[in-house]
Amino acid sequence: MTDIHLDNSTSTPLMAVRPPLRWWMEVIISGAFYGLYSIARNLTGSASVSKDLAFGNAKHIIQIEQALGLYHEETMQNLILGQRWLVWLFDLFYGSAHFVVTAAVLIWLFKKHPKRYLFWRNVLGGAIALALVGFVTFPLLPPRLLPASYSFVDTLDTVGGTWSFNSGLVEKVSNQYAAMPSLHAAWSLWCAFAVASAV
Repeated sequence: MTDIHLDNSTSTPLMAVRPPLRWWMEVIISGAFYGLYSIARNLTGSASVSKDLAFGNAKHIIQIEQALGLYHEETMQNLILGQRWLVWLFDLFYGSAHFVVTAAVLIWLFKKHPKRYLFWRNVLGGAIALALVGFVTFPLLPPRLLPASYSFVDTLDTVGGTWSFNSGLVEKVSNQYAAMPSLHAAWSLWCAFAVASAV
């Protein structure tokens, strides 16, 4: 609902107008929020968390998946490991699409649907903040870091893609136990809902 104010001099209603969106202010807000998120994630990340705790949590998730008949990751990975070009393509997508597509949707909303932009920007920020709670309270060893007995292959390391978690800078700044909830999945859902709401 829009607030209506009366101008005492003319007694005519004046509509309260929201200040226009400024792209540079949105970049500053987004950058500051992501910077704070990254600092908090990494302060409580893989450098400060016991690998045993993250492995224990992973075993609990595997047990739940097995009980529900959902533990198929190894089988799915084995289906494509022989197709290195496909693995490389998936690794490239994994390492870049969640950033590129999310940023593209944000920019598109800002330019084409500014009234929807603020809502969806705030939803995205809320999702990231909730994910941070998950990362802090439930550090989780992802499949690629499980012991060899689990038979998973770290394809980012063995095949390649945009980057590798084992590269110096990425290893230092990433929280390798921030595997649940998956921001890749959350951002994909956010993009789908944000675009669907506008079209």
